[in-house]
Amino acid sequence: MRRMLRNLAVLVGTATTLAGCSAGSGSDGVTFICTPQEDWCQLIQQKFTEATGVNANYVRLSGGEALARLTATGASPEFDAWFGGGAEGHQAAADRGFLDKYVSPNAAIIPEEYKDPDQFWTGVYVGVLGFCSNTDVLKKVGVEAPKSWQDLLNPRLKWNIAMAHPGTSGTAYQAVWTQVDLHNGDKNAAIDYFRNLHSNILQYSKTGSAPGRMAGRGEIATGIVFAQDCQKYINEGFSTLQTTVPSEGTGYEVGAVSLIKGARNSEAAKKFIDWTLTPQAQELASNVKTYSIPSNPGAKHTADMVDLTKVKLLHADIKASGAAREALTKRFDTDVAPKPKG
Repeated sequence: MRRMLRNLAVLVGTATTLAGCSAGSGSDGVTFICTPQEDWCQLIQQKFTEATGVNANYVRLSGGEALARLTATGASPEFDAWFGGGAEGHQAAADRGFLDKYVSPNAAIIPEEYKDPDQFWTGVYVGVLGFCSNTDVLKKVGVEAPKSWQDLLNPRLKWNIAMAHPGTSGTAYQAVWTQVDLHNGDKNAAIDYFRNLHSNILQYSKTGSAPGRMAGRGEIATGIVFAQDCQKYINEGFSTLQTTVPSEGTGYEVGAVSLIKGARNSEAAKKFIDWTLTPQAQELASNVKTYSIPSNPGAKHTADMVDLTKVKLLHADIKASGAAREALTKRFDTDVAPKPKG
């Protein structure tokens, strides 16, 4: 039964609540959903409190998990704000009535393409979707690092690719919507692409960055991840990894921050949002080897960040992407593969 059963241990577990007051406690602090990697979330929590004196607590949830949690709690939210994860997830939350409008005074400097014109979310970083490949494993199966979406369909890569599931991961949903864009809006053709890719997939993880670590450990040849996640693993010592970006064009994530509707600590949440839009806050990502591109033009860039002028980006319609998310992820679940349990 493939190698999936042997690799279940690598699936990322459910959300972790850090020390401090429990979610939705109604204290003077802020409790936020945090969708990026754990170490980045921890640093955001720590540095926000140091900078403002406001206590902060978070729960780590992938984009899909965040939507599910907000849906489950409805009009009695556990959280005050949501940090990170693709803007299409925040848009889906806004469409379902889970967000409040908020325009931070610090948002004025953020480029318009990274802001919601309806004011429900603001971009804090940009990430480019790509492939993270283990060059040793590629040599064993006799292929070069994939440089296009079509390269992933090579039969020699059978059971040697991993991606997250779009029902739980914003990264994976970005991959699905990228195929919609590449097929001129044809959702059926996008689903057909993943049906064809399925025979090469060893595992669907819950979180978007997990396939990069799997590639680093040599469990697969290639993971579909954001380029900054692959670079993080390279800098952590996975020296056989190589990042490539598909030549046909690739989607990009606008990682967003938003205010939860009905937040018990809305003023603290607004302070948190204000702070995340500053150069100082956005530069923290590189401290934990996360090389997403800051949305604030005043934030410093590093050599490990993708040069956006050298890749072919597909400028997705975030509103359309967010509106289609529920239906598309359900189709993926039934027509391609069910989302991982647990």
